[in-house]
Amino acid sequence: MTYDLQPGPFAAAPSLQHRPFHGFYPPAHLPMRQVCRLVRQVVGEIISLTGDRTQMRRDRRRMLCHVRQIAMYVCHVSLSIPLTEIGQAFGRDRTTVGHACHVVEDRRDDQAFDDFITGIERIVSVIFAGRGEQDHD
Repeated sequence: MTYDLQPGPFAAAPSLQHRPFHGFYPPAHLPMRQVCRLVRQVVGEIISLTGDRTQMRRDRRRMLCHVRQIAMYVCHVSLSIPLTEIGQAFGRDRTTVGHACHVVEDRRDDQAFDDFITGIERIVSVIFAGRGEQDHD
C-alpha cells in the first residue's frame, strides 16, 4: 500500500508543520472512547481516499489492521491519551496499543509513510484543538 498525499491546505500552514499538539482537552460531553473512534474514522477515510479500492478479502483485513494501528498511534502521540484508555476504546489490551505504536513508529523511517502520518496528526490535532479551545474559553 502506498501513501501518496498531494500537498493540501495543511502543507501551507507553517504553524502546524511538525508540531505535536499537546494542548488537547477532550470536550466534557465527549468520552475518550468516542474520541478514539472518531480518530479511527478519520484515519480510515483518509486511507480510503489515498488507497487502491480493489482489494481482496485478506488485503482488506490487513488494511483495517493498519487503520487501527495508525489510529491508536495518533491517539497516543498526538492527543496524549494513555495506552490503557486507548485499549479500552478499541477493545484491546494496553500492550497491544503499545505494539501498534511501535509498529507505526518503525514504519516512519519511510519518508512517504512519515508524511502521511504527519498529515493525519495535523488533521486530528486541528479537529480536537478547536473543540478543546471552545470548551475551555
